[in-house]
Amino acid sequence: MTRLSRENKANASPARTRKAAKQAAQRPARRQRRAGDAPYHHGALHEALLKAAERVLERDGLAGLTLRAVAREAGVSHAAPTHHFGDLTGLVSELAAIGFRQFNDAMRTAGQGGATIIEKALARARAYVAYAQAHPGMYSLMFRTERLDMSRPSLHEAASAAFAGLAGAVGESRHEHIEEQKLSLDQAAAIVRAWSLVHGFTTLLLDDRLSDILRRLPEGTSVETLLYAMLRSGGRPPAN
Repeated sequence: MTRLSRENKANASPARTRKAAKQAAQRPARRQRRAGDAPYHHGALHEALLKAAERVLERDGLAGLTLRAVAREAGVSHAAPTHHFGDLTGLVSELAAIGFRQFNDAMRTAGQGGATIIEKALARARAYVAYAQAHPGMYSLMFRTERLDMSRPSLHEAASAAFAGLAGAVGESRHEHIEEQKLSLDQAAAIVRAWSLVHGFTTLLLDDRLSDILRRLPEGTSVETLLYAMLRSGGRPPAN
């Protein structure tokens, strides 16, 4: 009996060895797929990379937004962003398109409130500033044309929709239809005036250039109060 038991152990040992070796060989392969290959087959990787890019942008600014930084943030290989966007310009252009779509939604929602044209204009101006305050990195990127490829369909469409919303709001305030592709000088001036007022105010706010002015005002005066006063000081507020 002892002899048979020893023989069985001796015969079984090679089988156990082969099984253990097979399991050991499979374990590194599974780790490698999780670390590198699996993300390429992840259906939501494109969106995950863009979300990671937005986090990097808001945390580290445009200077810190690199393909490697985005890959690191998303937990994927360094090649993944290139695989999906080609280069950094492609990535930031797609990211800016998301920003414009978010911005457009905020402006559209704001424009639906208010009973009068003035109330709607003020609501849109407030939404403009609020979006920039909530997403300063994204807002700055949207207007960095030298870093963007405006010919990319997603970005071109989203930016065009933003301009269409502005032109439509200005046209509403003027009680006329504005054809976006064929502006009169007066219409163009009205659009630029509206945009310049709110965009300039927002830029000064983000750059912390209004804090000194706010400090000189009566205690409790908010940024929103200053914005409304500025828009009303010129007569009819701009229809952003």
